[in-house]
Amino acid sequence: MFKRLRNDFQLSIIALMGIIGVLGISPYAIYRLLHGNYLVGIADCIIVFSTIAAVIYAWRTGDTEKPGLYLCAVFSVGATLIAINLGVNGLFWIYPLILFNFFMVSPGKAIVASLLVLTSLVAHSIWVPGSVFDSHYQMVSFLVTNAMAGVLTFIFAYRTRTQRDQLQVLAIHDPLTGARNRRAMNEELKIAVSSQRRHGRQYGVLVLDLDHFKQINDQHGHHTGDLVLVEFVELIKNHSRKEDRLFRFGGEEFLLLLPDTDPQGLKTAADHLRECISTHLRSPGGMVTVSIGGAMLRRNETWSHWLQRADQCLYQAKSSGRNRCIIDSSQEALNAVAAGK
Repeated sequence: MFKRLRNDFQLSIIALMGIIGVLGISPYAIYRLLHGNYLVGIADCIIVFSTIAAVIYAWRTGDTEKPGLYLCAVFSVGATLIAINLGVNGLFWIYPLILFNFFMVSPGKAIVASLLVLTSLVAHSIWVPGSVFDSHYQMVSFLVTNAMAGVLTFIFAYRTRTQRDQLQVLAIHDPLTGARNRRAMNEELKIAVSSQRRHGRQYGVLVLDLDHFKQINDQHGHHTGDLVLVEFVELIKNHSRKEDRLFRFGGEEFLLLLPDTDPQGLKTAADHLRECISTHLRSPGGMVTVSIGGAMLRRNETWSHWLQRADQCLYQAKSSGRNRCIIDSSQEALNAVAAGK
């Protein structure tokens, strides 16, 4: 459980804010119900139960966006009703609401939610004088302090979200080529295996290795080799489907994950990419070619064994003269794929 919370920042925030919300609001709900303030007490109870339901949903599904939006809406409406009912004493809940919303949703959506809450309070105060604020001076002071709190929280939330997104990109992408790295590859292959077992989706992989790449580095320098790798990745991305995923897991070795494909489609994709590379990829020494090995995911196969089969086909392509594609088309492999449909 704690490992999952450490690896999923937004889920940990929803769980933490949920615990704080339940522990912080439950005593007020009980107190108000016992003292006959049923409207606010019921609002508090709705907030508490909604928080529990949202946390459970996020935990079970892994979806944190919908629970975040839901909690933002529930807390905003609840805090507004409480402030209108309790007057000045209820305004104290608006400040933690601002912080809460910036943690639950994107900064832009949090600003919209905060503006709607403040607009509702001001409109009700003007419509029913004295219901929320004791004077216009108090209302203006409240709006100014809320604006300051909102701006500072926005800056903090925006910087935090931006830095977290940058760290996530660095954690799963190769800094040179922009392709996903081996860590991301392992996770995606595990997800593919799970999806195949649960939903019967077909997956194929292509392992691509640039031929004689060491000679490019030795004869023309590593900078030239890096440029060849970058151009290679661009060519693969431009000639693959949007749903295909490219990973760099070695010096000049890459893996392309193809969801929702069949053996013939995998072979066609491999031949197309091999021809594309030999036609368009160049180094100072001339044409650059690629060898490709591929395999379809078998039913109940581990991702490591799946990758091993594709790698063996790559080795055969290299041993057979390079600049060719070899796909695992053994009868055993075809039968296993067919059985998984």
